[in-house]
Amino acid sequence: MKLTMPRFDQAPVLVVGDVMLDRYWHGATSRISPEAPVPVVRVEQHEDRPGGAANVALNLAALGAPAFLVGVTGEDEAAASLADSLGAVGVTTRFQRIAGQPTIVKLRVMSRHQQLLRVDFEEPFRTDAQALARETEALLDQVRVLVLSDYGKGALKNHQALIQAARKRNIPVLADPKGKDFSIYRGASLITPNLSEFEAIVGRCQDENELVAKGLKLLGDLELGALLVTRGEHGMTLLRPGHPALHLPARAREVFDVTGAGDTVISTLAGALAAGEDLPQAVALANLAAGIVVGKLGTAAISAPELRRAVQREQGSERGVLGLEQLLLAIEDARAHGEKIVFTNGCFDILHAGHVSYLEQARAQGDRLIVAVNDDASVGRLKGPGRPINSVDRRMAVLAGLGAVDWVVSFSEDTPERLLAQVRPDVLVKGGDYSVDQVVGADIVAGYGGEVRVLGLVPNSSTTAIVEKIRQKR
Repeated sequence: MKLTMPRFDQAPVLVVGDVMLDRYWHGATSRISPEAPVPVVRVEQHEDRPGGAANVALNLAALGAPAFLVGVTGEDEAAASLADSLGAVGVTTRFQRIAGQPTIVKLRVMSRHQQLLRVDFEEPFRTDAQALARETEALLDQVRVLVLSDYGKGALKNHQALIQAARKRNIPVLADPKGKDFSIYRGASLITPNLSEFEAIVGRCQDENELVAKGLKLLGDLELGALLVTRGEHGMTLLRPGHPALHLPARAREVFDVTGAGDTVISTLAGALAAGEDLPQAVALANLAAGIVVGKLGTAAISAPELRRAVQREQGSERGVLGLEQLLLAIEDARAHGEKIVFTNGCFDILHAGHVSYLEQARAQGDRLIVAVNDDASVGRLKGPGRPINSVDRRMAVLAGLGAVDWVVSFSEDTPERLLAQVRPDVLVKGGDYSVDQVVGADIVAGYGGEVRVLGLVPNSSTTAIVEKIRQKR
């Protein structure tokens, strides 16, 4: 499956559900309490993070998606902390604040990256369901996807009203379900239970075949558009009426903490669907995102650069020979990490010491080096009959093996001007006896504020000379 990075910035999503604050107290432990056989933690650091539905909205904002959040809180400092932290990343919040009730807070006491204790502060909310529905409907015309983030804490009391309001506007509804009655999600576009939540509804599944059979029945019974079962170390299973089951393996390199992984899955799914991706691609992206977030401590969000780099790894575009689409994705990721892009081009027919020295100099001008290579037809036009000696795929393979070269791409025109206009490198490099204004594409690069540099060449090194020497010997 070919993955691309969605345009999350054009993917507004509304999240409605149980808002909570995840609070962390970090400190060292060096002794056991004399009062009870428990460790004494000397708290040295306090940290607040949005949790529950707030974490879903935070994940969307971290991906670059416009995020809206409707939920229920108290009138207390925890609600203020949530509003401040979410507002700081651009989430639009609409909290129904209920006096006399605490905002849900989950306090975790941590030492040496290990959770020693969790304390929950929560009471079921006396939610004004009609007011929450009105707030939701007022925002639906501004978004492309609705997410119901249900933790069973009482914010969501009118699931069907919200689902129907979205469906009237042809807005997909994604639900992260809780409890033992999934009928409240009837008509949703997609629900995302984990395996234990799924089995609590349909019963124990002995194998994948039984999981698929029971899942398809649940789809029909609840008139769902799709069902995604997240299965921990066994990955995910996507079920849709009339389609074969899609099983995706887990992508985590190392599992450190699964807290909030479901939030990351549904937020990435929602953002990708809102950006126009089809469902299998969106699920594959969510699977990659889950593999990243479980490697982090506590409730966490993944950023667009993190996901972009994972997509690059998936497509094999971290280094080497790339197509233009892969190259543009790689460049976007590099720029997100503050890296300077250097570009050079040529035929590179027979690679020699002069090429190697020149490319090493070019790489020193920035953080990433792109080498654009003339294809065979353009080399023939530029160099004459009998050239190239080596085909473009072989020339690119040799260049990709050099330590100085990050990415190699081919172009079919005689000059790389069209490619330069798309790549927009920070530095355009050329070797030889040129002045800067003689470098092809210099005007393009200078036009957007880039730099053009001319580097020297190793004397007595050229492909033409090597070819002529071989001919003389023959």
